[in-house]
Amino acid sequence: MNSTQQSLILATVPILKEHGITLTKYFYQRMFNGNPELRNIFNLGNQHSGKQQTALALAVLAYAENIANPAVLMPVLDRIGHKHVSIDIRPEHYAIVGKHLIGSIEEVLGDAASPEILDAWAAAYGELAAIMSGHESDIYASKLQQEHGWIGWRPFTISQKKKESSEITSFYLAPADGGLVPKHQPGQYISLKVYLPELGINQIRQYSISNEPDEKHYRISVKKERNAEMNVDGMISNHLHNQMEQGDLVEITAPSGNFILPGQLNKPITFISGGVGLTPFISMVSKLVAEKHTHGITWIHGCRGREVHAFKSDIDMLANAGTSFSKYIFYNHCTPEDKLEGIMEGYLDLKTLNSVHHQTETQYFICGPGAFIEKQLQDLKAFGVPSNQIFFEEFGPSVLSAN
Repeated sequence: MNSTQQSLILATVPILKEHGITLTKYFYQRMFNGNPELRNIFNLGNQHSGKQQTALALAVLAYAENIANPAVLMPVLDRIGHKHVSIDIRPEHYAIVGKHLIGSIEEVLGDAASPEILDAWAAAYGELAAIMSGHESDIYASKLQQEHGWIGWRPFTISQKKKESSEITSFYLAPADGGLVPKHQPGQYISLKVYLPELGINQIRQYSISNEPDEKHYRISVKKERNAEMNVDGMISNHLHNQMEQGDLVEITAPSGNFILPGQLNKPITFISGGVGLTPFISMVSKLVAEKHTHGITWIHGCRGREVHAFKSDIDMLANAGTSFSKYIFYNHCTPEDKLEGIMEGYLDLKTLNSVHHQTETQYFICGPGAFIEKQLQDLKAFGVPSNQIFFEEFGPSVLSAN
């Protein structure tokens, strides 16, 4: 891509800011009409909610704004790359997406989409596709280099189904062939594929791995949705709860994700979770306690009440085992017993925790619904915590930024 084409891309930034969502909505409609088989890959729940369209619009805008130096976007592209690998995206998929993206730009922008602009965006997309497919090729290769590693979909058996709370159930997944699995990095997720009879298609959903790393199995802990208006994500989770039992088969891909602990963590660390957002932290904290992390571990968790608080006894045991482990729990509604135990009533609010000292080097990990994460980011920023010390995992496509 030459400098003239880069200038043309930059000139489209105001248009993308104004019409980005319209463009991406049209793009997905166009792509699913032209290639309906891709409905088996893309998360239709995120399509219906508009999250996927918003995430793509933000990504396209960020790429356009940084067209002269896309390397600055590598942290974001790495996260996207892990997600793509987890759903088995291959280079040939980029050709399909490119065709429909350029076609959408031409059809949505109309007369504003000159041949020069279309050529520039074709060149820009070609470079982005090369960056992404190259990076994803490296991720695929790293999975094969792991002991017991694999790529693509692999059948697993539900070896155990265990109720953790009134709405969260754990599924222990072991290879159907009796083989072993690569140890995951605490914080990673697996993608699981199920056929939904209601929709007549396969759907894929990501679930954090909640057990300590081992070579025998993965454990995912899934919340059952009870909303009257069920979205597709809820259908998948409820299908697991209602239809899948011990001995049944599912297909999963190898662990992915870059929401992991730093390699050499010699600093205090604080975990902040909302609801089922605690699942990746069970694995992370278990690892830190086992390694006798001495720089201070703080876990702050909020949920509706004791009946929905999964892994409470496990967390209590970890707190007792860790010499520098502090925990703070918020329930929307507390019983007298809860209050005697030190559980606080109300929504999780960092500003009310006077006993929590925000040390200069503390690393913060946040997981939960989007609105929950946004609130914690605002509060941590108000405390003066730098963005590079805050890490978070959203449910669904990424639309938040710590910056």
